[in-house]
Amino acid sequence: MLDLSNLPPNFIWGSATAAYQIEGAVTEDGRGPSIWDTFSHLPGMVDNGDTGDVACDHYHRWPQDVALMRRLNLEAYRFSVAWPRVVPAGTGPVNPAGLDFYDRLVDGLLEAGIRPFVTLYHWDLPQALQDAGGWPDRATAEAFADYAAVVAGRLGDRVADWNTVNEPLCVCWIGHLEGRMAPGERHLTRAVHASHHVLLGHGLVNQAIRASAQLPPAVGIVLNLSPTEPGTDRPEDVAAARRADGHINRWWLDPLYGRGYPADMLDTYQVDPPVRDGDLELIAAPTEFLGINYYFRQVIVDDPDGHAPFIRQIPVPGSVETAMPWEVYAKGLEDILVSVAQTYQPRSILVTENGSAWADTVEPTGEIHDKERVDYLEQHLEAVRDAVVRGAPVDGYFAWSLLDNFEWAYGYDKRFGLVRVDYDTQERTIKASGRRYAELIRAHRAAHPVTHDAVI
Repeated sequence: MLDLSNLPPNFIWGSATAAYQIEGAVTEDGRGPSIWDTFSHLPGMVDNGDTGDVACDHYHRWPQDVALMRRLNLEAYRFSVAWPRVVPAGTGPVNPAGLDFYDRLVDGLLEAGIRPFVTLYHWDLPQALQDAGGWPDRATAEAFADYAAVVAGRLGDRVADWNTVNEPLCVCWIGHLEGRMAPGERHLTRAVHASHHVLLGHGLVNQAIRASAQLPPAVGIVLNLSPTEPGTDRPEDVAAARRADGHINRWWLDPLYGRGYPADMLDTYQVDPPVRDGDLELIAAPTEFLGINYYFRQVIVDDPDGHAPFIRQIPVPGSVETAMPWEVYAKGLEDILVSVAQTYQPRSILVTENGSAWADTVEPTGEIHDKERVDYLEQHLEAVRDAVVRGAPVDGYFAWSLLDNFEWAYGYDKRFGLVRVDYDTQERTIKASGRRYAELIRAHRAAHPVTHDAVI
């Protein structure tokens, strides 16, 4: 029996999505193109040539999806606002129809008793801003703050919970250094410059939300973090694991918590971030929570022939792997939560994404008995509980994802959803994992019969 009674009484139970992965309707109602529209239409960049043009058609089917959230007993829903839907050119005129969509969604969530958590940037930079220089250009961070002020000004009378940026590592390292995600660049200097401007954008948006929202806001940034371990006891691999920790974790956490950029990584990259007076203070301004996304640990060996930071992740022999294929290692979630809590002492931590892709089988009855995902969910919730017992201030968990969706460069083959989507018919079916998640939420509520409207 899974015992989650040690989780806080007002623990927030939610699920998460991202605009480009589910909304579709990419040319409707004045939405402009994003870098992911461009990237996904380039031959060979996304598995099977898939794009987010239609995705889960959430733009038209959101009332049905909110009804699904109620059936899953969700208390909160983390979704992203598409910048090109609200400010199609990235700067300049606001698109009223785009704001109206999120207005309706927020009202629908609140009517269903579901707390909206808004992410302002989940990777869909307006293409016009990319054409003008993108995240390596400081003007993009400034435009981000202007767009955020528009959204907070419209929704901030009903939305209190705000995520500024989702996974800067993916935006900067995978998008600008490795080229595996939009905008598909491979340039260390531009990647380092982008990393500073994404963090600066977070700081500017933190300011903008507080100036524009009517409700007292809870603001945080979302980082994807991994514990890093050397693949062998060779000194080269031990040093590589330390560099991996710097690249994956400390490069983001240190400046956010007032330590500046880690000196060892500046030496590794041999590129100085374009820091101006006052930038580091803006980046390190206090926030109410830290969002942590966790999927796997990283076992690392030295890779002197690669690009900076000269590391390579290796598989773990005998491990269980998801369809990605990523190692299933729930202890890593406990470890990273405790480590971050002890080292940086955030006020509150939310697990803003955690989930797994599997080759789901639809039974003749239409049911999906996704035991692997159920096991994964239970193991990782146990890890959250154990982190709480060890003193980590974890106040919520958002399962990734509500729906099967467009999984970025992996296209539609990788299914993470608690709810299956038939992409031909757009039919939704709650999987066994979704039913199990609903049971766990119900059990925690029964054990802690208190109001669930706590402010982080």
